[in-house]
Amino acid sequence: MTSLHEQFVALHQGPSPLLLANAWDAASARLWQEAGATAIATTSAAVAWARGYADGGALPREVLLDSLRDVVRVTSVPVTADVEDGYGDDPESVATFIAEVAATGAVGINLEDGGATPEQLAAKIRAIRARLSGTPLFINARTDVYLRGMATGDAAIAMTIERLRLYREAGADGGFVPGLASIEAAAQIATQVQPLALNVMAMPSLPPIAALHEVGVRRISCGPALFKLAFAVGQEAARAFLDGIPGPMYKSTLDYEALNGLFAAR
Repeated sequence: MTSLHEQFVALHQGPSPLLLANAWDAASARLWQEAGATAIATTSAAVAWARGYADGGALPREVLLDSLRDVVRVTSVPVTADVEDGYGDDPESVATFIAEVAATGAVGINLEDGGATPEQLAAKIRAIRARLSGTPLFINARTDVYLRGMATGDAAIAMTIERLRLYREAGADGGFVPGLASIEAAAQIATQVQPLALNVMAMPSLPPIAALHEVGVRRISCGPALFKLAFAVGQEAARAFLDGIPGPMYKSTLDYEALNGLFAAR
């Protein structure tokens, strides 16, 4: 029988990119699975907001783990967790935390370099591999070269390639480059970091999905976009209701019995 980890790895090798509609809690995760998601990824920003914390490491570790356990409990597809920078600078401390993440049943993580040195993230990846001691976990190493504007043009491409190669050698399976929206840059990066699976984030300026896959992009995620959309619609409906106009609340809703039935058996 194919394991969830094996299923997740295979999804990066298919005839089209793995599309990840990022979730933030058990309800969103299960609804996205019902919508056809072949895997579920959490998004650190939306998980933090849903639990009443700001993005950027403010969410306590145990709260993240508790949220992740709920997501794994209500889904039957592979789950990968956004763990930001691993909640620490010390590689061994990060490795201990990631072992707890893996123990929830998650089969993958996103681990970012952020403003730290690439050598630090590489050290964390090596420590995780040593701590897991062969336990499979898909490590998607995120570099913020484009997101933080560390470089532009050819320099940004070269810096991204250098970092992703370092993470690949440390034991990463994928490379995540949020902010990358150039088909030419994606092609160069994908070619130079093989067999690392290149992941980009959806944005209005992103090239067509088929074109990205053709040049080597294997995974596309949407970050907190769905959270922001869902709560924008909800906020507008709440404003209307508080103004005495309840109609917008009923324009597009989920069926109570169907929704309740997703969780009743659990």
